Amino acid sequence: MKTVTLTPTKQPELILEADCITPDTFAGKTAEQIAKLPVYQGKQDCTLGEFFSVAGGAGATAADTQIMIAGSCPKVKYIGSKMSAGEVVVNGDTDMYAGAWMKGGKLHVKGSVHSFCGLGMEGGEFLIDGNAGNYLGASYRGDWRGMQGGLIRVKGNVGSDICSFMNGGTLIVEGNADVHIATHAEGGKIIIKGNVRRRIGGQMVKGEVILFGTVDVMMPGFKYVRDMEMEVDGTKGKFAEYIGDLGERHPKRKGETVYGKFYQKIKA
Repeated sequence: MKTVTLTPTKQPELILEADCITPDTFAGKTAEQIAKLPVYQGKQDCTLGEFFSVAGGAGATAADTQIMIAGSCPKVKYIGSKMSAGEVVVNGDTDMYAGAWMKGGKLHVKGSVHSFCGLGMEGGEFLIDGNAGNYLGASYRGDWRGMQGGLIRVKGNVGSDICSFMNGGTLIVEGNADVHIATHAEGGKIIIKGNVRRRIGGQMVKGEVILFGTVDVMMPGFKYVRDMEMEVDGTKGKFAEYIGDLGERHPKRKGETVYGKFYQKIKA
């Protein structure tokens, strides 16, 4: 695997839209060619080289290409969006839409990310060492296709409306979450190791939400079923199982109704 190193040289005055920062776009290009790739600051056309120095060269394919961003990019959008293979590492923060519509490969942000990251993600691995904003792994506004596949892991906290319209994949949050978890979900799995404020699984049809901590207010559409032993992300324990949202229409499989599942860890 060959490495392209991008070093921030100038922070944009506005927000920089840089959907070219993916192994798919860099593949087969020299440092000089990469520096000439188009980016956009407001309505102004720019090049990547106006904001980053570029060193190294890409591999022949996306799978053979690693992008190393040697610094924080708090005002750069779309890093790793739609990538299908290879690896992107950001040594700092990044703005909105990081990992959006990602299909494969690995995106590792060693800082925090803004809102709307991992939208409609279909595959790959997205690691966030810091915090994440609102609408992580959700659908684009006006769309019904949230996270479809892949893995997102957040070591810090997340905002509200995570995984709205989720259909597949896994989100693991090692910290706390705000309101509206898995709204309209029709599949997938969410693991939250901290606490949640309220509104877990509103209008949820299928999928799983597993909570290690507390929730301030339970949704009235969920019904307690039983206590059960489970192993979740390497941790064994007893969890209370709930089904819901009972106010929704649910499909049937082999004659039995399929519900969304909410599990809460029982304190010893």
